[in-house]
Amino acid sequence: MSQPLVVGIIGLGTVGSAVASLLVRNQGVIKARAGREIVLKKAIVRDVSKAQAKLAELGIALSVSTRIEDLLEDAEIDVVIELMGGIDLAYDIAQKVLRANKAFVTANKAMLAYHRYDIQPLAKDLAIGFEASVCGGIPIIRVLKDGLSANHIVGIRGILNGTSNYILTQMLQHQQSFSDALKDAQALGYAESDPTLDISGGDAGHKLLILASLAYGINALPEEILIEGIEGITPDDMEFANEFGYVIKLLGIAKKTDSCIELRVHPAMISKNAMIAKVDGVMNGISVIGDCVGESMYYGAGAGGEATASSVISDLISFAQGKNSVMLGFKQPIESENTQSFTLKSIDDIYSRYYIRLYAHDKPGVLGQISQILGNHNISIKAFLQKETADKRIAKLLFSTHHNYEREIKDALNELEKLDFVTQKPYKIRIEDELENL
Repeated sequence: MSQPLVVGIIGLGTVGSAVASLLVRNQGVIKARAGREIVLKKAIVRDVSKAQAKLAELGIALSVSTRIEDLLEDAEIDVVIELMGGIDLAYDIAQKVLRANKAFVTANKAMLAYHRYDIQPLAKDLAIGFEASVCGGIPIIRVLKDGLSANHIVGIRGILNGTSNYILTQMLQHQQSFSDALKDAQALGYAESDPTLDISGGDAGHKLLILASLAYGINALPEEILIEGIEGITPDDMEFANEFGYVIKLLGIAKKTDSCIELRVHPAMISKNAMIAKVDGVMNGISVIGDCVGESMYYGAGAGGEATASSVISDLISFAQGKNSVMLGFKQPIESENTQSFTLKSIDDIYSRYYIRLYAHDKPGVLGQISQILGNHNISIKAFLQKETADKRIAKLLFSTHHNYEREIKDALNELEKLDFVTQKPYKIRIEDELENL
């Protein structure tokens, strides 16, 4: 009979307790698929009494302590699962686990966003699993590492954060303001009391960097890519999007152009007909375009205890089966057509269409001056709406543009903001309908 795979876990919060529960509840099917038993032996927590009460409620017998060394020094433990969150301490623990010659599983996208390339060489022949770090229950890590491994990945676009997607869905379908939709998300438990990481795009940025490493072998940090959130979106933007056949989603976008990789997270107007446009509420969706398979779409729960625990346990099953692929999917550096490694495209060189929202005094000559400034920065207008506001002296001006570079739109909006007849800071959203043709 095969020896069991013995596991220790750090953290018994929502996901950790779901892992413990599923290992017991679905023990039969897990053992059948793994080919041997998976045994959770010890848990490390901050509050032992609280953890013991939770385990008693679940009917699970498990040794609990506050000392990480109790896992590292236990020769029987084969795998350590890290579910504590944070960056620096989690990275320190990952190093200690690997140096103790134990396999490592994590759901910690923030730590991986900064340290995935530091961890990989430490692993050597040890298994590392991080399926749960991106989009909870969607097995997108395995798709990129294994399922699409014969493909050049042309592009990825993903709704990677359920909180932001819920807020934008409420704003579109129920005409809510951003603040009201956020309050609803918090009341329903979809948003934290401090939702900054979700609504700022930071959480989605962490996930996009992990996906980009798997797709392209590119090592980039959050500070090096474009990350914008949804805080500035208003019902006016939703109205324009709806009128011109778009929906607004917070997207993580990766695109390959020659030897450059473009990585960005921001609100985007996309065609209502796009598959990913139909991903609503707290759900996540990821579209991957491969040169062999074309576009494939992955949809499911991006968060939640059991969905995330399902991905954690899928890594354990893979380890139990003896599978141990390279952490980031490449045994040697990926090469582009000119044999140079991929480089990260400068934010200023991003080439897109844009939507612009302006509030300005409604008087003769204003539109002409605005058009002249846009023209001076090589920006041509494709569509335009002018509508009244509650203050009859102020006009709401909504534009969409043809393609231009990020640096051009940035300079133009900075110039427009300084005009005395512009009453609010101009706001932009990128229009991503060209991704349909990747």
